[in-house]
Amino acid sequence: MKTPLVHLCSAIVLAGLFTTSLLIGQDKDSTANLDPKMAEMMKKAEALGTPGAAHKLLEPLVGKWTAEVQCWMTPGGPTTASKGTAKTEWAMNGRFIKEEFKGEMMGKPFVGMMLTGYDNHKKQYSTLWVDDMSTAMLKSEGTADADGKVFTFLTKMDCPMTGETAMPIRQVIRIVNADTHVFEMHETREGKAERKTMEITYTRK
Repeated sequence: MKTPLVHLCSAIVLAGLFTTSLLIGQDKDSTANLDPKMAEMMKKAEALGTPGAAHKLLEPLVGKWTAEVQCWMTPGGPTTASKGTAKTEWAMNGRFIKEEFKGEMMGKPFVGMMLTGYDNHKKQYSTLWVDDMSTAMLKSEGTADADGKVFTFLTKMDCPMTGETAMPIRQVIRIVNADTHVFEMHETREGKAERKTMEITYTRK
């Protein structure tokens, strides 16, 4: 069976990245005789792969937390409250933070995990969320404000309950202080006005 072109291209790219990463890890003497263009490419790849100031802005989110969750099923309607816990730690040598969340959803135990990082190449933040009540991965991309206290992420999500697809979602993380931060989720359903559907207040243990 012939390998599909897309798989072949992916394999070539991955092999190139793997080779570059190995060379970056070698000492200067072993790379001194490289072709100048390859050396420049390696230097660029190393710079783009190194955590920087934008990653440091995520530090206030690291720790062990208690979580107070509020959900709104309808605009202006009553809230559904629940509690949870979260543990957030650095991953991949300071390139990402990983949050492990435990709580309740619709009266059932709920576990979720989120990776958050900053892409030096795209110059933007991104998150990837998965949980044990869905088979979908939710990826968001966003920015931080000038003070590094408010992160805003945008994405689109399919709703399995209503069947709506590509529903615009805006997520906001507000760092209140060293011991408190707030996560908000806002949805735009069926082209109507945006509304808040979730708010989680994290308090450091």
